[in-house]
Amino acid sequence: MFSGKPIIGITGGIGSGKSFVARLFGELGCAVIDADAQVREAYDDPQVRQTLRQWWGDEAFKPDGTLDRSAVARRIFNDPDERRRLEGLLHPMVHAARQRQMGILSQDPGTIAFVWDAPLLFEVGLNDQCDAVVFVDAPFEVRLDRVTRGRNWDEAELLRRENLQWPLDKKREIADYIVRNTADAGEARSQVRAVLSRILERASHGPGPT
Repeated sequence: MFSGKPIIGITGGIGSGKSFVARLFGELGCAVIDADAQVREAYDDPQVRQTLRQWWGDEAFKPDGTLDRSAVARRIFNDPDERRRLEGLLHPMVHAARQRQMGILSQDPGTIAFVWDAPLLFEVGLNDQCDAVVFVDAPFEVRLDRVTRGRNWDEAELLRRENLQWPLDKKREIADYIVRNTADAGEARSQVRAVLSRILERASHGPGPT
């Protein structure tokens, strides 16, 4: 709980539609904390950019001097040690930004809960700070179609990146709730409404993790 409001973590496979489901929670009065947006802000920090240039030189930057996130992604996905080093740099900044944002949003009387849209919720231990975890489920074929159209990935790229994360079966098993997100937005919206109702009811009966 944060300021008496439950924290809901969103997890699921790549291309499952986690951000879409988070937005559905947002439509119902939840404050959505977008970890990807906070990482992008951290990348814009001059100190972070200076550190990355010291580590990796010009190859991490585009000719115009802006950060080449694709080059960074290639480096960290091919080198676990570099990925951990980058996480060590960014995660404290993202944590601080998340706490600041929640402090501001908690003052809004319309905020009924917080939703953490964090791709690596389990991998970095954020689930331990959540009152409830929602797994967004979608068939592999649906997820592959989404990342093919939206990110120009092929099946090998999807599998390569997903293999760096916790197994989906493990995430699904540990999660408190499942929202199935296929092609029917109305059905997903109904599921989210029901899940949120149960979370709020459970939270009203006692404090969750801090």
